[in-house]
Amino acid sequence: MNATHLPRAPEVKAASGELLDLKDAFGEFMTTFEAFKDSNDERLAQLEGRLGADVMTSEKVDRISRALDEHKRALDGLSLKRVRPALSREGGRAAPSEHKEAFDLYMRAGDDRQLRAPDSKAMSYGSGQDGGYLVPDETEAEIGRRLSALSPIRSIAAVRQVSAAVLKKPFTVSGPAVGWVAETAARPQTATPTLAELQFPTMELYAMPAATASLLEDSVVDLDQWIASEVEAAFAEQEGAAFVNGNGVNRPKGFLDYNKVAEASWAWGDIGYVVTGVSGALPASSPSDVLIDTVYTLKAGYRQNANWVMNRKTQAAIRKLKDGDGNYLWQPPAAPGQRAMLMGFPLVEAEDMPDAAANATPIAFGDFSRGYLVVDRAGVRVLRDPYSAKPYVLFYTTKRVGGGVQDFSAIKLLKYGTA
Repeated sequence: MNATHLPRAPEVKAASGELLDLKDAFGEFMTTFEAFKDSNDERLAQLEGRLGADVMTSEKVDRISRALDEHKRALDGLSLKRVRPALSREGGRAAPSEHKEAFDLYMRAGDDRQLRAPDSKAMSYGSGQDGGYLVPDETEAEIGRRLSALSPIRSIAAVRQVSAAVLKKPFTVSGPAVGWVAETAARPQTATPTLAELQFPTMELYAMPAATASLLEDSVVDLDQWIASEVEAAFAEQEGAAFVNGNGVNRPKGFLDYNKVAEASWAWGDIGYVVTGVSGALPASSPSDVLIDTVYTLKAGYRQNANWVMNRKTQAAIRKLKDGDGNYLWQPPAAPGQRAMLMGFPLVEAEDMPDAAANATPIAFGDFSRGYLVVDRAGVRVLRDPYSAKPYVLFYTTKRVGGGVQDFSAIKLLKYGTA
C-alpha cells in the first residue's frame, strides 16, 4: 500500500452533516490495522535478512501506525457522541425538580431567590454566601458519567463518593494468629490484628466556561447539559494528569508518585516494578518476555480484572511486537466502544503516562479497581459571574476530588532500565 493511499481517519461528521455511522468507522479502523500488519510483516522479514529493514518500509509502518491511532481516537469520539444527550429540551423528559427549575433561573438571569427557598428547607442545595450554588443531582450525575467515559484512570479505578473533606480507610497490616488444633486440645488466645489507616483528602478542581447572552436567553437550550459538556474535558484532562503523576499537594496523589522498587524488594507502601534489562528500551531479543514477566508478577486474584496502561507512543511501539508463534500481541477492539487488547488484557490509553526513556516506567499493569481509589466529594458548585468578562457570563464551576493507591499489591510497573 502506497503512502498516498493510506486509509484516512473518519471525520466526526459526514458531508451531509450527520454523524458518520459507527460501523463504517470501525470498518475503516480494521482496514487500517490489516494494512499495518502487512507492512510490519514486510519490515520484520527485512530485519531477518542480511540487509536489514528498508528505511521507506519502516517509515511506512510508522505512518500507518499513526493513522491507526487517528482512527481509534475518531472511533472513540463517535462512540462518546452516541451516548451524549442532546442539548435541546425537546422530547419526552421527566418533570424537572424544584431545585432544577430554580437553578435554571439562576443560570439564565442570575435570580437566586428561588434557590434560597430550597436552601432554607434542606440546608444543602445552595450556599451563595460561600460562593455559588450546588448543581441539581441530575447534572452532577451527568458530569460524573461523562468523566468516567473521558478520564482513563477513573474509568478503571474504584470511585467512592463522600460527604466529608477526607476519606479515612483502615486496613489490616497483620491478621490474627491462626493454627490447627486437635478436637479436645486447648485453644489459646490468638494475637489481635494490627490496623493502619490510609487517608484520601479531596482537593478543589475548577473550570470556568463562558456563555453569551443569546445562549442564556434561548429557552430551548438545556443549560444543565451545556454545563456538563463544557466542563467535562477540562475536568477529565486535569484528573487524568493527577491520577497518574499528581504529587498529592492540592491535587490527588498519582500512582507513579509513590516510591517505586524492584519487585524482589517490594513491601507494602511501594509500587513494584520489573526491569526490561535495557536502558530506555525493550530488549531486542524476545521483547514480549518482559511483558509476560510483568503479567505474572501480579497475583492471580488481581490478574482477572487487570488492565494495561500506557500512552499512545508506547502503544505504537508495542503494536509491532509478535509472540513466538508469529501472532501480534496487540489486537484491535472487537467492537466499537471496546478497548484494544494486549496479550488478552484490555489496554487503556493514558496520555499522561511517561514516554519510553532511560529508567522511565511507561507501562503499568494491574487491577486498578482494587489498586487505585478516586474520591469524589458530593456536590458540584457553580458561581455565576456576569461582570469579569462582559459581554460574556462566566460560570465558575468547582468540584472536589481526591485519589491515591489503596492496595499496593494490585499495580505493577515495567521499568525501561537495568536495575
